[in-house]
Formats: sequence, structure tokens, C-alpha cells
Amino acid sequence: MRNSGRMLVSIFLMVAVVFSVRISAEAVRVLPFTSPMDYSISDNWLYDGAYPENSVDVFIVAPTVDTVSESNSAITPKYKSLFRNAMNQQQAIYAKTARIYAPYYRQASIKVYTMEDAAAKEQAMQNAYIDVSAAFKYYIEHKNNGRPLILAGFSQGADMCYRLLEEYYGGNGERAVNLRENLIAVYAIGWSMTQDMIIKYPQIVPATGETDTGVVISYDCEDGTVTDSLVTPAGTKALSINPLNWRTDSTVASKKINKGTVTQDSKTGAILSVEVGKYGAYIDPVRGTLVVTDIDTGKYPKILDMFPDGSLHIYDNFLFFVNLQENVQKRTESFLQKKAALNAA
Repeated sequence: MRNSGRMLVSIFLMVAVVFSVRISAEAVRVLPFTSPMDYSISDNWLYDGAYPENSVDVFIVAPTVDTVSESNSAITPKYKSLFRNAMNQQQAIYAKTARIYAPYYRQASIKVYTMEDAAAKEQAMQNAYIDVSAAFKYYIEHKNNGRPLILAGFSQGADMCYRLLEEYYGGNGERAVNLRENLIAVYAIGWSMTQDMIIKYPQIVPATGETDTGVVISYDCEDGTVTDSLVTPAGTKALSINPLNWRTDSTVASKKINKGTVTQDSKTGAILSVEVGKYGAYIDPVRGTLVVTDIDTGKYPKILDMFPDGSLHIYDNFLFFVNLQENVQKRTESFLQKKAALNAA
């Protein structure tokens, strides 16, 4: 109970829910941004090559932390603080493997997701993406220097990763080919990948195993009772992979192979506790979402009203943290081995 309580406090702070948030669905006019942030300015990067001892990179896009703005965030000290707290937790999955690059961006606030005007909602997302795209372009041109790359993002961050794949990784242009050849994997967790997406954008390739590369790792957690959600609407089937057994079918992964559910410090991201063998999982054969077994959802509340009862979205990374962390290392090793073999041929 003590560890569960710390985890909940950590999550509350991560999504900036330090008091009861009532999300408004009132019509909001969203104007398009006319220019992106300037990523030649170092203050516009939260992480700018952290852990330089690592030989590969990860470009991470932050999840939603803004619960206040009507549409897109302003880059204020308070916003940066919330952003930093959330990203300190996210980066810990990748810190053992990669140099970390994470831009600040004017993300869509949590209120955007309840907008009734679909065009306004998408404009807010496009506003967020104009910054993410500019940051990625600057990173590739000035910071990457040819190193193998992981793309990563949770929730809104995962959505932004899909948009990067759509814009930069398709077609036969030299840049796109080089980016695809240099892509270790994309960890787009907490935002559903669908068959329609991969038909329209064949550069979005679902992972099928534990060590395939150039692929997208995606899932979103539920308790098995959910029929409709923001992440996976009713009638949609997500293309997921199970982070325990690395299968894409509905084979149940025992909790015995869960190497660690974690509790992290809400500000620094430091690991406070690791509980081995706590939860199993399987992929729902109808929805394609990841159903977590052996879990008491009373200890893992949805937190935000925009999620249905039984949604475990907020906990996607925490529940299988150590397995994810180890998988980042394994996929990177697999990529480097394949690259070495090609160079030797």
C-alpha cells in the first residue's frame, strides 16, 4: 500500500493534477501558429545530449502536462517545471542506452482532447507539431551526427512520434532513406497505431518481436472492461505488442516474467521501488489494447474524467518499466549487430 500510494502521488504530479481538474468542452477558437520555436536556442531544450557516454541517441517528445491552457501551452517557468518533472520520469527508460534529446514544445493542453470541434482540436495538435517538427529537423541537422536513433513518446508524445514518421520517414528521398536506415525503433506508447495508419504510411512498421528494428512499439493499458476510450475509440483495433512476452497475439504473459513495476520520484525520476512479478498482460483480441492481469484498479484510478473506468493509460510505462528498459537495450544491441554485419559484408 505504501508503494502504491507513492506511485499515485507521483502520477498526480506528473500530469499536474494537484487539485481536482474539471475539463471544459466549451468551444475554443484555436489559431494556427505562424512559426515554430527557435531550437538553435539552448533554453528551448530540456535535454540536450544528456548521457553523452552512450553511442546512440533518443529523441523524446513529452506527454501532456498542461491541464490549464485552453489550447496550446505558453513556455512559462511553471510549465517548464511540470514538463521537467514528467520528462525526468520518462527519460529513465532510455538513460542506460542513449544520449537524450528532448525539446520543450507548445503542446496541446489536456482540455484540447475534450473539444467538440474536431477542426479546432486538430489545429491545436498541429500547433504542437510545428514545434516538434522544427526541433527534430534542427536535431537531425545539428546534433545527431549520424548516430543511430530511437524515437520515443508517451500519449501526446507518441502521437507526435507518428507525425514525425509521416513527415520525415516516407518516400525514396535521400533524407528519408538515411533516417529509416538509422532508426533503431520507435517507442510510441499510449497512443494507438492502426491498420489504416500503416496502409497510408508504410514507413510506420509495427513491431512483431523482441529485437526487430526500425519498428514501432505501441500499446495502451486497460483492465479488460473498457469498450471505448480516447486512445482507442470503440470500433477501432489497435496494433499492439505485449511488453512482457513481445507477442502480438492474445497469448497471456504471466506476471512471473514482469521484471519490474516501479515507483519513481515525481520530480527527479529516481527509482524509489521496484516490484518484480506484480502484473501480467495479454492483448485484447477485439480492441487490440493491452489488458493487465492481476491488478486492483482501485489502486490505479483513471485520475482524469476524460478516461473511462478501467483505463490504465496513465500507468503504461510504470507497470512494465524494467521490461521496457531492458528492451531498449536489446533492440539497440540488435540494431548495432545488424549494422556491423552489413558493414563487414
